[in-house]
Amino acid sequence: MKIAIGSDHAGFSLKEELKTILVQRSIEVIDVGTDTTTSVDYPDFGVAVARKVLSGTADRGILVCGSGIGMSIVANRFRGIRAALCLDTETARLSRLHNDANIIVLAGRKTDSRSAEAIVAVWLDTDFEGGRHENRLDKIEKLAASSV
Repeated sequence: MKIAIGSDHAGFSLKEELKTILVQRSIEVIDVGTDTTTSVDYPDFGVAVARKVLSGTADRGILVCGSGIGMSIVANRFRGIRAALCLDTETARLSRLHNDANIIVLAGRKTDSRSAEAIVAVWLDTDFEGGRHENRLDKIEKLAASSV
C-alpha cells in the first residue's frame, strides 16, 4: 500500500510521527510536505495529497492541520475524494466502513501521537462495507457533478 501524506505547519510534528508508524507497517509513504514548522498555506498540501490519490499514485491519503477542518474542506473539493476528519477510532472505523473514506484528516493541535496511531491503524485496517452504503456514495458523486 502507498499512502500520500501532507500537513501544514501545525500538523508537521504529527505528520513526521505518522510517517514512522506507516513505515513500521511496511507502507510506502509519499510525503508531499511541509517540511517545516514555519507558517505555510494548508491548501497547497491538501491539493497535493488529493491529486496523488486521484491519480492512483497513492492508494489513500493522510492530511494533518491544526484543527483538521481546513484540510477536510480542501480535499473534499475534489470529485472522487472522500476525506473524513477523525478525532477517535470510532469515527475512523465508520469513515471506512460506511463512507469508504480515501483520505483521513487529523487535527494536529487536538490529537496526540498515541491516539493518532490508533486512529490511523483502525482506518487502515477497516474495509468498506458496501451494500446500502454504495447507493449513498453514488448520490454524493452525483451532487459533485451538479451545479446546485
